[in-house]
Amino acid sequence: MPTLDFKGKQHIYAHHLTVPYRPLKPDESRSCNPPACGGQEGGADDNLIIHGDNLHALKALLPRYANRIKCIYIDPPYNTGNEEWCYNDNVNSPLMQQWLTKNSPVDNEDLERHDKWLCMMWPRLHLLKELLADDGIIFISIDDNEQHHLRMLMDEIFGERNFVANIVWHHRKSSQNDIDVSLSHNHILCYVLDSPSFSFNAGYIDESKFSNPDSDPRGPWVADPMDAPNIRENLTYEIVNPNTGKVYLPPAGRHWRFSKEKYEAAVKEKRILFGKRGISKPQYKRFLSEAREKGVSIFTIWSDVGTTTAATRELIGIFGRGQSFATPKPTDLIKKIIRVSTDENDIVLDAFAGSGTTAHAVLALNKEDGGNRKFILIECEDYADAITAERVRRVINGVDTAKDEALQQGLGGGFTYYTLGEPIDAEGLLTGDTLPAYETLADYIAYAATGSSLEDIECRADYFFGETDAHLFYLIYEPSLEFLESNRSALDGKRATRIAKRCNSTGKKAYVYAAQKFMSQKELTTMGITFCQLPYTLHMFA
Repeated sequence: MPTLDFKGKQHIYAHHLTVPYRPLKPDESRSCNPPACGGQEGGADDNLIIHGDNLHALKALLPRYANRIKCIYIDPPYNTGNEEWCYNDNVNSPLMQQWLTKNSPVDNEDLERHDKWLCMMWPRLHLLKELLADDGIIFISIDDNEQHHLRMLMDEIFGERNFVANIVWHHRKSSQNDIDVSLSHNHILCYVLDSPSFSFNAGYIDESKFSNPDSDPRGPWVADPMDAPNIRENLTYEIVNPNTGKVYLPPAGRHWRFSKEKYEAAVKEKRILFGKRGISKPQYKRFLSEAREKGVSIFTIWSDVGTTTAATRELIGIFGRGQSFATPKPTDLIKKIIRVSTDENDIVLDAFAGSGTTAHAVLALNKEDGGNRKFILIECEDYADAITAERVRRVINGVDTAKDEALQQGLGGGFTYYTLGEPIDAEGLLTGDTLPAYETLADYIAYAATGSSLEDIECRADYFFGETDAHLFYLIYEPSLEFLESNRSALDGKRATRIAKRCNSTGKKAYVYAAQKFMSQKELTTMGITFCQLPYTLHMFA
């Protein structure tokens, strides 16, 4: 498969692996109706808004959310040359640093802006892939500046066979008179993690397409084409318009959608139409009740989900004219993305949260269908509180001036607001400068050791905190330098004997993380125990 080469790729190729793990720190003053604020992490039923570098925030989410996110939507910088976005990833290469600082922020005069954009996207896409569920899907908004580059980047990271569609969003309906070609579309690239596991939500129906102009007792309907792709002899026959006598055959390279016998039965059932005036080619009447049972295909051109102008009006309706945002997305666009890709209890992630449309869409959709979807927003800019989170607060509590009754009353729900703590590293643990909470460190150790998250992490007897099908995990730790320097932090004979007894009863091996031990590893190995010394084996994979 062809791959995309760009300046800096060799330096950032494995950068997502070296990003330090920074714990999430809850901020109760900026949260809204939080179910579990005050703990180091939000509860399992929490919505999250994270203010911080999305590269670090994505890494912080891995221990809890790896392989759990059903729908990811991101709207990264389009790299038009007018945005002046900054590349500030801490890549440990002098050449890379020199190159990045030479021309920053990235603007229209930077001849290497495409390379820098790709360097920015590469590690983030790798981390997003780790967060995506096996049956999940990622949607990425982009315009023509980087669409071709992004497509090749996604083919390389997610796999060419996991490409689903390039959805074209009709985002602008007014004409731009100052240019020769008026831009009226954006792209939304869709990829899955494992194509056999994914399917669009078959229960999704755009009911606005159905109507009942002839008062058919069978209910609302839509007129579908009678023809289908490819040529099949048994599905190629003449159809005569009874009103005009004109004979129709399938268009070139196509056949009728069903056999002549079924067609004649459909005529008797009054399901064959010939246009509004009865003088056109044949169409098939499909009822909303049938569509609800079967679901519908997703078209690649979306022109019924609002425009950027509509999105701006939405923000004005929420904030008034005193608050502005350059490139908002309409709620209807994100609602459709979520509706076709999630079930009622799924998690939706937006790593370039902007004005907070994704959270608004999740809450609105939950209000409509009684779902319990959760959102995770990440925003690195200073407006994360004033715009991103504030919009979500207002739609939760209600917007008095809103025309929509549900939004006026409030969509309900809540979220916990987070910032990023200091990195968890060996030096911080040795000096006591950065001692994370027990659950936070256990979360990270479990992910580093297994590549996935563990459920219900909690410090129990002998500092046991969780298990997999093959391993038991122990973390002899308290966030205190006094404890870590004392004998209480050691794996001693009595504790090892109790752990070995549990190993025997479960048939599992044990990994014990501690600052010190009073036994040899040779002796521990015979007991089914592997000792992992803190802080040097934080990143050890089982």
